[in-house]
Amino acid sequence: MIFELLLLGKTKDSYLSEGIAEFSHRLQHYTRLSVKHIQHRKKNQWSEEQERQEDGRLLLSCIPAGALKVVLDFRGRQVSSEGLADLIGQWEHQGIKQVNLLIGGPLGHSPELVAQADLLLSLSLMTFTHDMTRLFLLEQLYRAYTIKAGEKYHK
Repeated sequence: MIFELLLLGKTKDSYLSEGIAEFSHRLQHYTRLSVKHIQHRKKNQWSEEQERQEDGRLLLSCIPAGALKVVLDFRGRQVSSEGLADLIGQWEHQGIKQVNLLIGGPLGHSPELVAQADLLLSLSLMTFTHDMTRLFLLEQLYRAYTIKAGEKYHK
C-alpha cells in the first residue's frame, strides 16, 4: 500500500520541514510514502470560499481513481494511535492499494472535497496549523506502523 500526502504549498518553518523529512524517511521502512507539494493558487480578488473551492478542485484532481481519500478535518473521526494502526490493518486486508491523505490550507476544505472523502479524520479537538498537522500526521502514521510491528517506539 502507498500513502500519498498531498500538501498545498511548501512548509514554511524549517523545523517542521525537518520533522516531516525525518518521519517520511522512517516510514519508508514500513510502507511506501509519497509527499507531493501542490502549487497553491491564490488570487487576491478571490473570496475565502472561492479559494477553498479552488483548493478542493486542485486536490481532487491529483487523486487517482480507486484511491482511498482520507480528509483531515476537525469534524472527523478521532482515533487513538492503536485505532489508526487497526485502520491501516483493515485497509491492507481490504487490498487498498493507495491512500491519499488530504490536509487543507489555512482556510480548511471545501464542502465538495469533504463530501467526497472516504474517511474524515481528526487528529484532535484542538486546532493546529496546517503545517503542524503535516508533521503530526506523519508521526502518527509512523507510530501506527511501529504498533503493528510490535516495536518499542509506541511506549
